[in-house]
Amino acid sequence: MNVSKDNMLLYVVTDRTWLGNSRLCEQVEEIVQSGATFIQLREKNLDYDSFAAEGRAIRTITSKYNIPFVINDNIEVALAVGADGVHVGQKDLDARKCRELIGEDKILGVSAQTKEQALLAEESGADYIGVGAVFETSTKTDANPVSFDTLKEICSSVSIPVIAIGGINEDNIQKLKGSHIDGVAVISAVFAARDKKKAVKTLLSLVKEAVI
Repeated sequence: MNVSKDNMLLYVVTDRTWLGNSRLCEQVEEIVQSGATFIQLREKNLDYDSFAAEGRAIRTITSKYNIPFVINDNIEVALAVGADGVHVGQKDLDARKCRELIGEDKILGVSAQTKEQALLAEESGADYIGVGAVFETSTKTDANPVSFDTLKEICSSVSIPVIAIGGINEDNIQKLKGSHIDGVAVISAVFAARDKKKAVKTLLSLVKEAVI
């Protein structure tokens, strides 16, 4: 699956912190039905079998609605479940090596915090760049902040789509306007919301204004 800028508008990263009595795949389907344009399955603590089972369940949903689905950091699981690709951070597997392992037909997303990292990621075969944290976030406490100016510089330096991530919510998303991002990645802004359908629809509306 190719990545278009439309796919990048509202990129949702999973988090089971707020699952309650529901299953993650059920929440993902609700989120996708409401307008999410991209799903990343992020699991740092699941064993391989559980991770793969979750991936297969979500793969079925994203295939049904024809939106991209990537796995965070785990190439083995991504290939096993037939995900569209993987997303790696600066401390994960080298992007060029990752591209070699997944092949040319899979999506490769790479996190970056500087123009140099973003340019290297693009050169190494990345299909899109995730830049953050653009705001303070409780989801990833070790994420260093990225300034608006750096975000804007990265957007103007690469030819592939750029999404902002980190602490983004309904209240601050408009602060990203003028950076020339192609979309935003959110976690708690959707998964912690009591009404996930409403949260997705509101965020999607706001991000369409922010990317102009």
